[in-house]
Amino acid sequence: MKTVRDDFTILKRQVNGHPLTYLDGEATSQKPVHVLDSIRAYYDQENANVHRGVYTLSQEATTSYEGARGKVAELVGAASPKNIVFTRSTTESLNWLAQGYGANLLEAGDEILLTQLEHHSNIVPWQVLAKVTGAKLRYVSLTAAGEIDPADFKGKLSEKTKIVSFAHVSNVLGSRAPVKQLAALAHEVGATVIVDGAQAVGHFSIDVLDLDVDFYVFSGHKMLGPTGIGVLYGKTDFLEAMTPVQYGGEMIERVTLETSTFQELPWRFEAGTPNIAGAIGLGAAVDYLNEVGLAEIADREERLLAAALTALEKIPGVTIYEPRGAKNHYGVLSFNLAGVHPHDVATVLDMAGVAVRAGHHCAHPLMDYLGIQSAVRASFAFYNNQEDLDRFVSALRQAQEYFA
Repeated sequence: MKTVRDDFTILKRQVNGHPLTYLDGEATSQKPVHVLDSIRAYYDQENANVHRGVYTLSQEATTSYEGARGKVAELVGAASPKNIVFTRSTTESLNWLAQGYGANLLEAGDEILLTQLEHHSNIVPWQVLAKVTGAKLRYVSLTAAGEIDPADFKGKLSEKTKIVSFAHVSNVLGSRAPVKQLAALAHEVGATVIVDGAQAVGHFSIDVLDLDVDFYVFSGHKMLGPTGIGVLYGKTDFLEAMTPVQYGGEMIERVTLETSTFQELPWRFEAGTPNIAGAIGLGAAVDYLNEVGLAEIADREERLLAAALTALEKIPGVTIYEPRGAKNHYGVLSFNLAGVHPHDVATVLDMAGVAVRAGHHCAHPLMDYLGIQSAVRASFAFYNNQEDLDRFVSALRQAQEYFA
């Protein structure tokens, strides 16, 4: 951990005359040199399309691409690489599940159970599907600590509940859901369990088989990988019940003028030329996470968060949303400074080289629940250090003085 920052060259740059303090890893993580080199190596040495050529470059590219699928499967504990579908993002994965799985399952009167802390990506696709099918949306309340309330979750389940979808970790509050417990409750009524793992993968160990979720989705760019590559994990039977939502080359087995048959899992869902470089970069990110160690990463981020909570609690006028210890609270610290708009706070911090997020964080319903319109969010990654935290706190005090 003492030398890990050397692997992230962007952390060496200056912003507005100050060292960059990047505290927006929950929006997108920075990329280590290992990942950047892997993408460059593909384009330099293996640039060819996958699955289609018998020549050497194509075979090498296919091996690298499918090798990345295997690495991702191992990272999340999937039974087979065939349970891993590459998409563009968590958002696309959730949309595919709504359109290709939910649309086949739901009828009028059925229910979709969500929670009040979901990202818009885990709300809007289900809203649209509910309108099309006549299904109803229900929402689980939160506890005083900003966590999914298991009692309310259980109380809202019924034989009408067909789909349950929730975030493993909230992108605003950082609260971690008791996924295994909630999945077991949902399965008791026969519901399909979908988990948004965008803010979880890469921060601590994930075992989808132990959690017993039916689908699990996440994005590469939030776990040190490149943008434009996402993952949709599904149990085999559930993927078999899912219809592709994109059609064309690569995903087909045989095409006649009248009919078409599709490839086996998972390639039937990956129409057209895939994001080959993105997948290879994601595979390299998995290698890097394993090299550093997910246990070490989790410990580092929990310590940083705990220190940040302690520091901000000492600043008068700072309201921290759902403050608590680092246990079951990962990486994210959302707050407001009394009398100062979050965008103004973020602007002053940026002038000191400190990058934080300000706004509604694609979570309008959660903002309504908290009784605010927006907030400042600082998110900590394992490549951050005490100097980053000190610069963040100092810049926040400057913002407070500036607007006093």
